[in-house]
Amino acid sequence: MDLIDTILFDWDGTLIDTAQAAYEAFRKAFCDLGIPVAFERYESIYSPNWYSMYQALRLPSDKWPEADDLWLRHYGRETPVLVQGGQYVLSGLLHRGYCLGIVTSGSHQRVAREIDALGLAKAFRVVVCNEDVRNKKPHPEGLETAMRGLGKRPEVCCYVGDSPDDMEMGRRAQVRSLGVLSRYPSSKKLLIACPDFCFESIIHLLGLFEALPALKASRNCTDWHEFNW
Repeated sequence: MDLIDTILFDWDGTLIDTAQAAYEAFRKAFCDLGIPVAFERYESIYSPNWYSMYQALRLPSDKWPEADDLWLRHYGRETPVLVQGGQYVLSGLLHRGYCLGIVTSGSHQRVAREIDALGLAKAFRVVVCNEDVRNKKPHPEGLETAMRGLGKRPEVCCYVGDSPDDMEMGRRAQVRSLGVLSRYPSSKKLLIACPDFCFESIIHLLGLFEALPALKASRNCTDWHEFNW
């Protein structure tokens, strides 16, 4: 049984607390486009794939690039903040010698800026963003691209995310999938996606790797796992 030595993370919601800022940027962008979006409507159509949301709001496809630009403009005024316990967990995992990486649907320009602003440029050995893949989540291409860049096999990797699509991508890539609840609407359905392990807070992730140096190969849907400090 191979030990896990590589931990790949989703970015938005999982490591960086962007849920409220993302909604506000989306609301303002669509207000600029003449389409008001209340939070209830946003929540009901939310997907990590913005384009499915554009379709749900019947935004013509020729307006999608403008919507992207408007979102980035509004969102760019926000200051990036790690989720509570995020810095502690990343520091602890690096101290223990784990190889860390990012696989996200976010744009490279935005994610790279946030990583730099948070002083994490040296923390991640690979960063795979929206522009680096043809197929979006839950297709496994993002994880496969990251593993190929690191020279890693699926057996030694796991993926940490906050949405059902993250868990499905992990399964398709044949890596262990670890769920962390976030404030994004899709995170409410996280347990339904049957992650291998699931946590209320990312801070418990460090406890998992202290308690279980090798995750079991069972792919059955598990009960809620929480490690108390």
